[in-house]
This record gives sequence, structure tokens and C-alpha cells, in this order.
Amino acid sequence: MSTSGVGRRGFLGYVGTAVAGAAAGVGGATLAGSSGRAEEPAAAPDTSSWAGRTIDPHGPHQPGVAATPAHVTELVALDLLPGTDRDALGRLMRVWTGDVEALTQGRPAPGDTAPWLATANADLTITVGAGPGAFGPRRLGAPPPGFGEVPPMRHDRLQERWNGGDLVLQVAGRDATTVAHAVRRLVADAAPFATLRWRQQGSWNGTGPQGQPVTGRNLFGQVDGSANPRPGTPLFDQTVWIPDGPWAGGTTLVVRRIRMDLDTWDELTRDEQEQSVGRRLDDGAPLSGGDELDDVDLRARSGGRLVVARDAHARRSHPGLNGGRRIFRKGANYVLDTDAGVESGLIFQSFQADLLDQFVPIQQTLDELDSLNEWTTAIGSATFAVLPGFEPGSWLGQSLLG
Repeated sequence: MSTSGVGRRGFLGYVGTAVAGAAAGVGGATLAGSSGRAEEPAAAPDTSSWAGRTIDPHGPHQPGVAATPAHVTELVALDLLPGTDRDALGRLMRVWTGDVEALTQGRPAPGDTAPWLATANADLTITVGAGPGAFGPRRLGAPPPGFGEVPPMRHDRLQERWNGGDLVLQVAGRDATTVAHAVRRLVADAAPFATLRWRQQGSWNGTGPQGQPVTGRNLFGQVDGSANPRPGTPLFDQTVWIPDGPWAGGTTLVVRRIRMDLDTWDELTRDEQEQSVGRRLDDGAPLSGGDELDDVDLRARSGGRLVVARDAHARRSHPGLNGGRRIFRKGANYVLDTDAGVESGLIFQSFQADLLDQFVPIQQTLDELDSLNEWTTAIGSATFAVLPGFEPGSWLGQSLLG
């Protein structure tokens, strides 16, 4: 991130933040000393949550959708070769099923040329989806109800190199080496059926300093993901999973590559930054009060004025302003050197049962008016239907291709 564009107001805003943090640290040390606990050894952090897990790939849903955001996420889109018909697509899904069952359990995939790179306890999940080009009578048949492409948005500046795709792999894990190895294996096994279209990699920190799970922050410093429906709840199930038909247990995915203008964002004061999103920067709590996970009070006023501005992101994306519609979102931060300089942003993933009735209306509301539009630009967009899960002895997409 360049600091050359930090204006005086931005500088003072961040000084204020830094001073507050430093004061808290000094205060903490003083209190510890006065209680006689300063010489006591610090409590050992709970590292139990730092150890990775081996995630079972089986079940009614592909587990990567609801899994806690991983440290590293790579999204890979592929284009099907012209000769890849329904039977060929079925063969690819059988091959990928074997890869998924092996790699996520820390075993080398069949024919793996680097078996020592398969790692257990890597939090590895592999999620497979199909884009618009994979549907039709020669291939997957009809898409799930409510699936389609995102219509053009006024603020979009889409680049073809980040758009589209007939298939998608979402590979997520705790380290980039394991993730990269899995991607290489899956893409190599797809070579007779499909070619690489684009790859996007990002990172996320969903672990607090004491090992506790936290929501995580985007590169603006915002606690990004507040008020998401929580996996395992009825609200999550209703929001995300396709309820019936051959796609039951699947979902739909929108991938948006969002460029973030960090230099001009840094010119704002902390108050201006918080007003634009409608949440506090330090803990993600709504400006209307409460904690991070409390609902935003859209009616709250102070001095006769709305506490959460009419164009604040939290208001414009709120279910109350969108007919009760919700999505489940995940993010991965990225920084990329380009010919034009350093590009920073967010790989935004939105999961919902009905893409056209959930994601699209919310996105249109934001496109119409959202303070963050001044500092964010979508430069890539792709939609996919995520296949239902599979059980031992079956394979990905069997309910659709078998």
C-alpha cells in the first residue's frame, strides 16, 4: 500500500487510532504491575485452534461452503473443451472425486507426481461448481432454479481476464503450498476435458491473537463479514442451500473481484471511514450501538439525523432495505503487482440458494447508492452452481450426471 497519498486528515485519523492503542497497552501494563501480577508468567495462549483439521469431504453439502474461511483461498475457473460432453463431464467428476477424497485427507491423489506435498490437518477443502457453459442438453442439463449471470452494473469495470468460466474449483487451506499442490493436481487431471481460464488467490486471517476465531478484516481495515448468517443455523440453511430437486444440497456462487483504492481511502478520517460503512472500525459494531453481531438499527437518530447514513454500506445491504433478502459471503484479500502498479482488493464470494432473487437485487441496491462505490470497483465477475455433496461410494455430480 502506498503511503504517498495519505493526507493530513488521514494521518491524524490514524494517529488517533495508534495513540488509543498505545494508551491501552500502557494502561494494561500499569494495572498488572499494581496487582503484583507483572512478574507472573503470561498465560499460555490457547493453541488448540491453531492446529489444522482434516475435513471429511463427504456429506449432503460440499463442506468448503460453510467451512470457516481458510488462511489461503484459490479460485480456479476452467473452460470445457468442445468435445467434452455429458459422458466426458461425468468422467472428469469421477476423477476429481478421487482427488478430493485423497487430498483433503492428506493422501496423494492417484498418479500424484509429488505425493509428499499431500498434507493432513491442512484445513483443506475443495469445492466444485459449474458455470453457464456447462449446462444444456449435451452436458449438465438444466441449471438450478434462480441461476444465471449477474447483469451489468453501472459501477462495474469488468476485465475479461477475470470473468466467466464453465467450471470452478475453490481450494482453501491453512498454507499456500498445500493449496497450490492441490490446484496443480486438479488442473492436470482436468487437461483432457478443460483448460485453465483464470486463477485468483487471496488470504484471510480468521484467527485472533489468542487463537480464537474472529470474523477477519479486509484491506480497508473493516471487520468484513459481520452479520453473516451463521453456518448450522436455520437462517443459514434457508439462505444458502437449494432445498429440493436434483440440485438439493447445492448452492450458487458469485465471484466478484473487487479492486480497492487504498490511497484515496487513507485520505479519509477515521470518522469518515466509519460513516461510509456504518460500522466501527475497531470491532465492527454498528454505529447505532451494540456488538459486532448485533443488528444495525436503521431508525436510530442523533440530533435529528440518522446515525447510519442513507448511503452507508451497512444500510444499503441490510435485509430490511432488500425485501428480507440475504446472502452468505466470504472474502480473500489480494495484492498483485501489475504493469500499472500495485493493485489491492478483495475476492468476494457470495453464496445463496437463488442467485437471481438474492444476490442480484442486493447488488443492484448497492450499485444504485453505496458510499463505498467511491473506493471500490468490481473488475471481475463470474457465476457458478455449486454441486451437491456426495457420500462415500458415490461421486460429485452423480445426481445430475449419473
